[in-house]
Amino acid sequence: MINYQPASTRYDQMLYNRSGRSGLKLPALSLGLWHNFGDIDNFEMAEKIILKAFDQGITHFDLANNYGPPPGSAETNFGKILLRNLKPFRDELIISTKAGYSMWPGPYGDWGSRKYLLSSLDQSLNRIGLDYVDIFYSHRFDPETPLEETMTALSDAVKSGKALYAGISNYPAEASKKAFHLLRELGTPCLIHQARYSMFDRWVESDLINLLENEGVGCVAYSPLAQGLLTDRYLKGIPNDSRAAREVFLTKEQVDRVYHKIVKLNNIAQNKNQSLAQMALAWLLKDARITSVLIGASSTAQLEANLKSLQNTNFEADELNEIDQVLSED
Repeated sequence: MINYQPASTRYDQMLYNRSGRSGLKLPALSLGLWHNFGDIDNFEMAEKIILKAFDQGITHFDLANNYGPPPGSAETNFGKILLRNLKPFRDELIISTKAGYSMWPGPYGDWGSRKYLLSSLDQSLNRIGLDYVDIFYSHRFDPETPLEETMTALSDAVKSGKALYAGISNYPAEASKKAFHLLRELGTPCLIHQARYSMFDRWVESDLINLLENEGVGCVAYSPLAQGLLTDRYLKGIPNDSRAAREVFLTKEQVDRVYHKIVKLNNIAQNKNQSLAQMALAWLLKDARITSVLIGASSTAQLEANLKSLQNTNFEADELNEIDQVLSED
C-alpha cells in the first residue's frame, strides 16, 4: 500500500463553482479520464496524474463505462488508484460515470434503455469498487427509447442510493428541456449537462447554454482543446506521433483547415502571457454559466500547465473581438 497524504494546501488555489441552482460546487477544472487511463497506458503515470490533480484541488474525476481502451479499463484503473491512495478522502471527491455508448454485445449494451443504464451502473460500481457514484449521466440522447424511460432510470439510480445526482450529456437543446422537466417531476432535478464546447466548436451558444441558465442546470465543457488543436501541438505542422497523424479522433484535413487560425490565436495568447491551451481554457471559464471545464492529461507537467489557466481568466473587449474575428475566418 502506498502511504499517500494529499497536500495540505490543496484547496488554497482552486476555484469552485456552483452547479446551476444545486447545492453542489465543482472545481473550475475537472480531470477527465477519457484518454490516458486505460490498460494500454502507463498505470504509474496515470496514478501520478490523479494524485497531482487532487493535490491541486481537483476534486472531480470524470469517467464513463466505455473509457479505456479497452472499454471499462479506465474505471478499473481509477478504482485501483482510489483503493491504494484516495479511499480515506472519498467524501472530498466527486466521481462521475456515464452510460450511453456501445459497451457490450447484443441489444442491451447501448443507447438509453432502463435495462442498459441500470445494468451499466452496477458494472461501473463494481469496476471502480464503490457503493455509489456522485453523478450518473445518460451519455447521449436515444431517439428510439422514450425519454420518460431513460429519465426514470436516472432518477431511480439516485433514489436507490447508487448515485447522488443525475446528469445528461450530448443532448440537443430540445431534448434537454424535456429531460429537465421529466426529472423535476420525478423529484430528481438534473444537476448538470456535459457538452462538447471549445473555441472551434461553439454549438452550445445557439440555444443550449441559455436553456441551462434558465433551468438552473450546470454545464461541464468537454474537449475544450478540440482534441489538441488548441494547443502548441500543431503550430509547426503535424507530428508523427500525434492524433492527427494517426487519424485518431482528428484528421490531417481538420488540422490543415484551421492551421491559420491556430497560429493567430497563439499570437493572441502570447500577448496575454499564456499558452494557446491556457487561453482556450480561460476563454471557456470567462462565462459564469460554465461550471467546470474537463481537462485531460498525459503527464503531470501537462496537468500543471493547464492549471495555470486559472491565473488569468479575464479578457478585454478588444481581445474577445480579435478572437471572434479569427474564429469567423474561412
